[in-house]
Amino acid sequence: MVVTGILLAYLAGWVLEWRWLAVLGCAPASFMLLLMCYMPETPRFLLTRQRHQEAMAAMHFLWGSEQVQEEAPAGAEHQGFRLAQLRHPGIYKPFIIGVSLMAFQQLSGINAVMFYAETIFEKAKFKDSSLASVIVGIIQVLFTALAALIMDRAGRRLLLTLSGVVMVFSTSAFGAYFRLTQGGPGNSSHVELLSPLSMEPASASVGLAWLAVGSVCLFIAGFAVGWGPIPWLLMSEIFPLHVKGVATGVCVLTNWFMAFLVTKEFSSVMEVLRPYGAFWLASAFCILSVLFTLSCVPETKGKTLEEITAHFEGR
Repeated sequence: MVVTGILLAYLAGWVLEWRWLAVLGCAPASFMLLLMCYMPETPRFLLTRQRHQEAMAAMHFLWGSEQVQEEAPAGAEHQGFRLAQLRHPGIYKPFIIGVSLMAFQQLSGINAVMFYAETIFEKAKFKDSSLASVIVGIIQVLFTALAALIMDRAGRRLLLTLSGVVMVFSTSAFGAYFRLTQGGPGNSSHVELLSPLSMEPASASVGLAWLAVGSVCLFIAGFAVGWGPIPWLLMSEIFPLHVKGVATGVCVLTNWFMAFLVTKEFSSVMEVLRPYGAFWLASAFCILSVLFTLSCVPETKGKTLEEITAHFEGR
């Protein structure tokens, strides 16, 4: 749904001015706010608060059934997160994995690639650069749908690894494009993205721009099939129920903090390392993400929460 919404925003931006696009963006948020007024609390939360009648009503609303436990689950009154629980491997191991997955997702450079996609397509002589955003959105939707179809067959680890390898090659090629098209260091500290060498023929510049276009499309496809959706899925699978709320919140906070950090500092990194160095740095993070997946992330396909927790605890 997220990538579908992004694609719809790209399509709207193709035909609307930015002012009307901003107004249009208020509609889904307002609709969601209205619907949340009718959304009940989760039955498990209500049971832990001994609010049985409300839990039964919530079950009927969500599942069309009033089959709900008469008593709260065993130990429900003790549910909740405490810092002392971080000493247990069944808590701190999935906690570290969840936070690391969210950090690596943003350090892969996805936001930087998305921000400069339109500029890259313009350099490749696309007549309508807004079409570039639509193309990127379509690639995201198609490969995210592919990931959803094969995720339970291929497994989470395999898709994360494959996705990371594809992103390594695409960001490396992206960096190579910048290295071939950027001149030597000048007196100014300002870095102009995608400024070709003045001695380079125009046809060669366009040809190299197509290298960047291919790298962008390959990167988006690789990200969408693995590192886009799977960290969010794993986050819902690896945490014990009594810490899931806090742990999930910390993971989401990590994701958006890293997104803010990468977005804010990427221009500074390009000034220090040059654009090619910045994308090769992203490639290095992609390599680390593959190594982290192979060494630390368990396969959760077809496993219950109890089996996953037992794996972390070494049982």
